[in-house]
Amino acid sequence: MLLLILTLFPLIGKAQGLEVLYSFGAMNSYGHLPYAGVTEGADGCFYGTTTGGGSSANYGTVFKLTTYGVLTTLASFDHAAGLTPVGTLALASDGNFYGNTLGGDSSSANGTIFRVSTNGLLTTLVRFDGTNGIYPCSGLIPGNGGDLYGTTAFSIRSGGTVFRVTTNGNLTTLVTFNGDNGKSPRGRLTLGDDGALYGTTFYGGISNMGTVFRVTTNGALTTLFKFAGTNGACPQAYLTPGSDGSYYGTTTGGGSNHGTLFRITTNGLLTTLVMFSGTNGDSPQGGLCLGADGNFYGTTAFGGTSNMGTVFKLTTNGALTTLVNFAGSNGEQPRAELTLGKDGRFYGTTALGGSFGVGTVFRLEVPAPPCTFQSIIANDGVVSLTWSTVAGRTYQLQYKDDLGGVKWLDLGEVVRATNFVTSALDFSATNQRFYRIRVQ
Repeated sequence: MLLLILTLFPLIGKAQGLEVLYSFGAMNSYGHLPYAGVTEGADGCFYGTTTGGGSSANYGTVFKLTTYGVLTTLASFDHAAGLTPVGTLALASDGNFYGNTLGGDSSSANGTIFRVSTNGLLTTLVRFDGTNGIYPCSGLIPGNGGDLYGTTAFSIRSGGTVFRVTTNGNLTTLVTFNGDNGKSPRGRLTLGDDGALYGTTFYGGISNMGTVFRVTTNGALTTLFKFAGTNGACPQAYLTPGSDGSYYGTTTGGGSNHGTLFRITTNGLLTTLVMFSGTNGDSPQGGLCLGADGNFYGTTAFGGTSNMGTVFKLTTNGALTTLVNFAGSNGEQPRAELTLGKDGRFYGTTALGGSFGVGTVFRLEVPAPPCTFQSIIANDGVVSLTWSTVAGRTYQLQYKDDLGGVKWLDLGEVVRATNFVTSALDFSATNQRFYRIRVQ
């Protein structure tokens, strides 16, 4: 008879907290003032933009950053290519990144859309002329058919647009905002499970304090909600789908005048979850990131203990926890969303702060939820162990036959979790065995 003593020992992992991966400013050619978030590539590196710096002039860059903090400038902008890239890069199915700039030369002074390859080949695809939009500041998202979707904050004839663009630069305007149905969309769109696009406008609506909208890919617009101040004002970030079918978002103002966090259903029922007070954050300008633990994570540009911004966690019932207070040396004014890496950690940028005061890229390790065995089954000398995990994190199952001086031994290979539970087999269980799990 096989007698097993199965014990889960305390989870061993890396230290929790914020780590500055890179501080901009050591060399101007490497860029400075990163206002957008970062996008993880297929190679595990993170790609982003800076609004200033570069080798050509002071018009911004596209960069690649490894998880070890090694930065490579892929492209530098000039008048011909576009000025001041803004918005988080979109990774398309063709393996290239797509983004937008706020300006350019005389033929594209209203902004551009560009493509950049992982080896730095920069191509300008669209030059906005005013009639098809002005100032695309939101970034792009890939659609189901391989096309990309985005917004412009203004146009000559309207209060902004929603557009579709192909990867070879063929642009179609889907929506023109008129003020009542919204004005000046500044946040990235979100592709819903229903195939429609969801987003926000900074102005417009009844009180000119912004709206939430849904638009089909053929341009049918529905205004879901119009902000009035007390329930939020001036949203400029994308909406994040929750597991409950609702969408979660931020407003830069309203509430108690420091911004809000809200939940909205697809039929327009809005619930204000948090009103920021300043001490716990002020002016959230980026969207929320859904963590592997089912909570949302985000940033505020201001507020906190030093009024330099925060990183926070939000539960679906509105419980807010401040995780980081920026203080300058570790960053200042995070203006974009966080990105959940494949390693289970969050990555983000601050527009200012760091070693030279002109921005950082940081990584945040958050405490993992309790790790417990879900089931342990022994059959003919083979033990199957299943334990709770966080998607994206890596785990090493270890064992001992004796709790004395014998060191813990690895059992099998490191496992990268893809769900909330992970399993492993022990084919060599003895009469007595102890187990623990280690986070790599």
